[in-house]
Amino acid sequence: MSGSRQPRLRAPVALTAAALGVTALLAAGCSSAGTPSGTSSVAAPMASAAGSGANDLQTEYQNTVKNVLPSVVQITTDKDLGSGVVYDDRGDVVTNAHVVDGAKNFHVSLATGGKTMTAQLVASYPAGDLAVIRLTSPPSGLKPASFADSSKVSVGQIVLAMGNPLGLSSSVTEGIVSGTGRTVTEGASDSSGGGSGATITDMVQTSAAINPGNSGGALVDLADQVIGIPTLAATDPQFGSGAAPGIGFAIPSSTVKRIADQIISKGKVTDSGRAALGVTVRGVLDSDLQPAGAAIVSVNKGGAAEKAGLRAGDVITKVGSAQITTVQSLTEALAAYKPGQKVQVTYTRDGRTETAEVTLGSL
Repeated sequence: MSGSRQPRLRAPVALTAAALGVTALLAAGCSSAGTPSGTSSVAAPMASAAGSGANDLQTEYQNTVKNVLPSVVQITTDKDLGSGVVYDDRGDVVTNAHVVDGAKNFHVSLATGGKTMTAQLVASYPAGDLAVIRLTSPPSGLKPASFADSSKVSVGQIVLAMGNPLGLSSSVTEGIVSGTGRTVTEGASDSSGGGSGATITDMVQTSAAINPGNSGGALVDLADQVIGIPTLAATDPQFGSGAAPGIGFAIPSSTVKRIADQIISKGKVTDSGRAALGVTVRGVLDSDLQPAGAAIVSVNKGGAAEKAGLRAGDVITKVGSAQITTVQSLTEALAAYKPGQKVQVTYTRDGRTETAEVTLGSL
């Protein structure tokens, strides 16, 4: 990989102040005045124990890197650079859809070295920003990663992010799980780099540095399991497109497994686990030129909206209790539901406000 290639920044996400609650915890040290001088003999064993603990943790880090990094690859196309994770010994590699970004052929480099391999696209799923590519000639000894049950991931858990940030192959950063269950909307792909525009639920938030080129790599716990696929870094809306340090997001491993398994076995995603109305929509403005809803352009035949009586021209203004002013707000509202759930949809038709109970379909 030439050093001149510039890996694209993963899709930034703007977070409002309400989206992230931060609690400062200050621990005051307690000391006892007038401690007898004889107690100083305890300090050496305590310091030794502390040093031993630090060494043990360092050894855990190093072992995890040694065990997992061989499963993380660098993916290069004619216009992009990203990361991927070896999914099985047949040569399937999972990555982000925005790393694939329309390409069909790829060059793949293993962390363990060797010649660059070729790969082809199996399928991409932009709605979840995931894709699978397959090595044309998988080498012997290919090491698939182990994927964790991400429902068991907890805040405070130590994690390592592995990938190829800025083209620096096989790099590792360290942090913790800062939050779980985040719903994040990516920016749309454009000439400056970005993502699929997807709204992704249940994302893992981490303080481990996520930089351009990390997309599609591995967020790993100290049990040597992948808990997520690093996908994007946050931006601070108060400072334009500037990154918000220490706030990155990864698609949870359970979602990765569900989507990747379908792509590999069927060549497409048939059960996303995400709810959908079955409509094509566009944003509309009110008389003051302010966002005022999502207008239905068309309804899918036999889809949830059609079955509930919605039709082209209706303007959706509320889903459940969530106000709908833009296409993005509609997508984010639906992300809170599962296929088969019933929800009240409020809409306007010919100047009248109406409601319909909709049994949601699958995205």
